[in-house]
Amino acid sequence: MKKILILCTGNSCRSQIAHGYFAYFGKDALDVYSAGIETHGVNPRAIATMEEDGIDISKHTSNHVDEYLHIPFDYILTVCDHAHEHCPYIPSQTALRIHHNFTDPSKLVSENEEEIKAAFATTREEIKNFALAFVQQHRLKKVSNA
Repeated sequence: MKKILILCTGNSCRSQIAHGYFAYFGKDALDVYSAGIETHGVNPRAIATMEEDGIDISKHTSNHVDEYLHIPFDYILTVCDHAHEHCPYIPSQTALRIHHNFTDPSKLVSENEEEIKAAFATTREEIKNFALAFVQQHRLKKVSNA
């Protein structure tokens, strides 16, 4: 089993969505961990947007990166620029380090719930497509599309 760590600032939204998709697409081939350089709790809208796509992340927890410094990761993925710039060094001589800044739907300032929901769905699809392509590119076992 390969191990992947997905990092974001607060481990509340983008990293949680990515955690859900990497676990789904990499089933039986990936041990997936997600963490933040801070912990903000799992965003309820992230849970709801994933539920719309049939993936349950409601039991996920928001974890700090320091909890995982002892794990030998094969992949370390940062999903926001802030985490990429401020993440503590994670010792690993073999981990493939990848950065992809996804849009942060939680930063949208709007009183229109449909607009917020659409922003979360857009980010969800960005992350879903990235996770699926990553799993295929690295020849990790893939299950059917969500």
